Amino acid sequence: MGVRNYLVEGVSCAGKTTVATELERRGHHVVHGDRVLAYQGDPVTGEPVPGFHHEHHVWDVAEVRRIVADHSTEVTFFCGGSRNHARFVDLFDEVFVLELDRATLVERLAARPADEFGADRDERALVLRVHASREDLPDGVAVDATQPLDAVVDEIERLAR
Repeated sequence: MGVRNYLVEGVSCAGKTTVATELERRGHHVVHGDRVLAYQGDPVTGEPVPGFHHEHHVWDVAEVRRIVADHSTEVTFFCGGSRNHARFVDLFDEVFVLELDRATLVERLAARPADEFGADRDERALVLRVHASREDLPDGVAVDATQPLDAVVDEIERLAR
């Protein structure tokens, strides 16, 4: 929905949803990808698949393209993670990757509510593996997500200008 479109990515617990909420509070147009674009599907074909599997957490590519093509706002931030980002990452003016060290990630995972992804032992192990391997992250501009929220969002706004 923006003349300029940005993707904010990172591993689970990096702060994507928190950053999205703050960007909205500051008056920006935000698409919460994990809430409005995500479904369980094959990352290559997009065909829906049953059950929940991290590797099948994908975004609706046609919907991403539709939103990006709508230039009714100056800037749109898409925030969230998807295993099929390679199918649409080229649509964004820039990708910001929220980065954090392992110790901070472990601390955030430990504080995760029981009903959120990353709360159980196997999910935590998966998040830590993805953090170490970077296997699910697109290339992009690193943003230090260990800073206070205002500083993280200030940096994203600065980089988006």
